[in-house]
Amino acid sequence: MSALGGGPLGPGVPVVPLVFTEEVSEALHEGRAVVALESNVITHGLPYPDNSATARKVEDAVRAGGAVPATVCVEDGAIRIGMTDADIDRFATRPGIPKVSSRDLPVVLARGGPGATTVASSLVAAELAGIRWFSSAGIGGVHRGAQQSFDISSDLIQFTRSRLAVVSAGAKMILDLGLTLEYLETHCVPVVAYGSDDFPAFYCRTSGHRAPHRVDDPDVLARAVETHWALGGRTSFLITTPVSEADAIDSGEVDAAITEAVAAAAREGVSGQGLTKYLMRAVDAATDGRAARANMAVLVTCAEAAGRLAAAHSAVVREEEAGHDATTGPSS
Repeated sequence: MSALGGGPLGPGVPVVPLVFTEEVSEALHEGRAVVALESNVITHGLPYPDNSATARKVEDAVRAGGAVPATVCVEDGAIRIGMTDADIDRFATRPGIPKVSSRDLPVVLARGGPGATTVASSLVAAELAGIRWFSSAGIGGVHRGAQQSFDISSDLIQFTRSRLAVVSAGAKMILDLGLTLEYLETHCVPVVAYGSDDFPAFYCRTSGHRAPHRVDDPDVLARAVETHWALGGRTSFLITTPVSEADAIDSGEVDAAITEAVAAAAREGVSGQGLTKYLMRAVDAATDGRAARANMAVLVTCAEAAGRLAAAHSAVVREEEAGHDATTGPSS
């Protein structure tokens, strides 16, 4: 493990401690592709040992794509950039590790407790660490009924604050995906579908909404990401990739299950943070467990695509830097 502060934020302000695994530290030092991953899937997803095995499959998928995985977590007052097998097993078996979003990071770090990162907090950590790519099965979004509840995921807010290329299978069908896309458009977050025409919906290949752009060439996508930031873009760049047809679930079947579950949740008084878990469990029950299996498949699909795209991006950046050096020549 290597430790490095996140940089001084001003007089009297503590440095954010970052602890890197040797694998991640070496990759960043050498300019190789690194993909950040959230740890929430370890602590708040499947039971042990499936959670630990799935986390390793996701990391292996990033490596298969040509990049180095960096699963992010919080422990002992530091943000850990990369988790060893022992770290993964410890988080997979330790009960009560809280889910930590970006708003929770300062309190959890100050207290020195452990925490499993979400999409939003992983973006904060990855940017501090100098990582440019992140993978997640599905991002948060604008919830159904947000016109009354104002329930909008902090993932979307963090996209407007962190500059990362985010690879996911879109967002879950339990959300209002039309409003989610509207929010991203309003905040100038590029949304590009990689290898498909539609904006996917987690384990459904389509949400019924067309993606603003489609790009099939990894090199073109890498240049688009760099160009977004070169133009002064201060937001993340969202790239969607659909689950395979073999693992996908029909969107009509899922939507019908969600409609019934939303009505049941209203009758039972389920709302707030408990609603997402309630709806996801309802969909899994309605699909006889196929949704849970598809969930695992989506994690791997996105991670492999993120590894491949991050590797292409790294190669493009190196080529452009080499071309610039050749053009300018040595300084006199």
